[in-house]
Amino acid sequence: MARPLRGACSLRRFLLESEGHWGGLLRKTSQFRNFSSGGRTRSKSDGRESNEDNISKKDLALQQALDQITSSFGKGSIMWLGRSVSHRQVPVISTGSFALDMALGTGGLPKGRVVEIYGPEASGKTTLALHVIAEAQKQGGYCVFVDAEHALDPALAEAIGVNTENLLLSQPDCGEQALSLVDTLIRSGSVDVVVVDSVAALVPKGELDGEMGDAHMAMQARLMSQALRKLSHSLSLSQAILIFVNQVRSKLSTFGGFGGPTEVTCGGNALKFYASVRLNIKRTGFIKRGEETTGTQVQVKIVKNKLAPPFRTVQLELEFGKGICRNSEIIDLALKHKFITKSGTTYGLNDLTFRTKETLKQFLDGNESIREEVTTKLREKLVAETTKDPEDEGQKPEEIVSTDEDSATAVEA
Repeated sequence: MARPLRGACSLRRFLLESEGHWGGLLRKTSQFRNFSSGGRTRSKSDGRESNEDNISKKDLALQQALDQITSSFGKGSIMWLGRSVSHRQVPVISTGSFALDMALGTGGLPKGRVVEIYGPEASGKTTLALHVIAEAQKQGGYCVFVDAEHALDPALAEAIGVNTENLLLSQPDCGEQALSLVDTLIRSGSVDVVVVDSVAALVPKGELDGEMGDAHMAMQARLMSQALRKLSHSLSLSQAILIFVNQVRSKLSTFGGFGGPTEVTCGGNALKFYASVRLNIKRTGFIKRGEETTGTQVQVKIVKNKLAPPFRTVQLELEFGKGICRNSEIIDLALKHKFITKSGTTYGLNDLTFRTKETLKQFLDGNESIREEVTTKLREKLVAETTKDPEDEGQKPEEIVSTDEDSATAVEA
């Protein structure tokens, strides 16, 4: 009897011990689960805090670097692009031609930049540069004309509208002297337009001191490259326009064979890279009144433009002794956009009829308000066309076309 009782007691003790063991094990498991979940939440919060600490450390390090740069090189040496107080739109000076201002996309030539005007002889390069000077003087600016060719005509400048009494003129002896005085004037920050006419006439001093027929390889190109490296920074600070008038030379041998560039500019390749605007001007015809030739018709092609789409072409009329005929280009643009009608040789404007184009020009000369009204309509129309999407008008999409002529223009630019 005692033996079964002892067996039952031992069985009960075993069951109680096993129940306590499993209960403790379950409690430990739940505690471990709670500890691991708490560790995960704690690790997430620690990672977020570490990222915030890293970001704050990066911001602090960047600010320290900016402060060090500012203290070493001065205020404005480095800045945030979108937070700077600089001009969002580059200020410009008109070229004196309404059509060319519209084609440039900005309303004129940009300040603080280098501009190159090049083309063959008697194509109107100096005339266009003088028009820019006249427009800058209308705004009260000081202008400089570096006449390296020693061929400036004061009568032509006055006829174009240049105030020669307030125009600084220099006729340097050598290229180094010309570029040094240009550097001094631009660093002063007091001039608005500097015209160098022309790059081909900037003869290095070493070439002047040498004998006739001596070879001076790339001496002028090195001179222009060094000058542009020095002028680029001071030019942007002074907000002056530096215009280089350049000549072209026939290229007899081309590496690309047929279809390559047939004309090259003087002074090496540095000017092509530093120039923000490059204008190629060529004579396309003559303007005659009876048997007398009264002017020339020229084509200006924007070969390079850093501020707007390039490769736009403008037709201008240059009258001998007067410069750009503004009325003629306004009439041509108004005819294109149907603000002026034409039937045979008769022109119509605001219910008025004019027998010839010359009569309409004289009418616009005597009625400034009507000319400004037509100019305003043309400006609004041209601005609207530049901002319009070609696909909205149902035009064909753009295609990439490679031709020999395009490659020649690209190499020339």
